[in-house]
Amino acid sequence: MDTAEAAVKVTETAAEKIRELVAANELEQALRVAVKGGGCSGFQYALALDAPKDSDHVFEHNGVSVIVDKTSMQFVFGSEVDYVDGLQGAGFTVNNPNVVAACGCGSSFQVREDAAEQAAGV
Repeated sequence: MDTAEAAVKVTETAAEKIRELVAANELEQALRVAVKGGGCSGFQYALALDAPKDSDHVFEHNGVSVIVDKTSMQFVFGSEVDYVDGLQGAGFTVNNPNVVAACGCGSSFQVREDAAEQAAGV
């Protein structure tokens, strides 16, 4: 684990869902939180179950592991992953304090210009 303080936190609801998915796959995996270029606002989240690579940051929070690659860390540092089940469907959401704008459909976002510099100390 990189630090005692998780750079990406997970709500208990999301942790329960992650444990359920990991158990169903019967693999040693964790939730990977990544950021990819694209969408109307510039960036999109890519969430998946995955095994950590040597260059990844791995954090424990609420009893589950979260993997973040070095490039994505600058965009998601301080975020919280939640799991919602509502009228518009169910799935993981990322509550990211670095986001300054999002597109109308909510699938892409922009971050503060200084987010990369602040996370560089990670």
